[in-house]
Amino acid sequence: MFEEILKQNPGDAFTRYGLAMEYAKLGRTELSLAEFSKLLDGHPDYTAGYFMAAQTLLAAGRPEEARSRLREGIASASRTGNSHALSEIQAVLDGLE
Repeated sequence: MFEEILKQNPGDAFTRYGLAMEYAKLGRTELSLAEFSKLLDGHPDYTAGYFMAAQTLLAAGRPEEARSRLREGIASASRTGNSHALSEIQAVLDGLE
């Protein structure tokens, strides 16, 4: 369903996020991460994308890449004034360091 929507509207951030999450849920890590990358390339202030991409990377045993996404998420949350997301992302990053 997500793929069909994206064919019609490839710039739909919410749908791309949903597709990335669905792939992650199915254990299709590389496809999930590719969708997160597309999402964040087109929508750099979609803060939840950084957080969930980092969670996907952590689940895949890739903590260094996760740290990078978390730092990008902190920058996004700061730019958008999203203090709740900022504190959640910072807590995960602190737990890794």
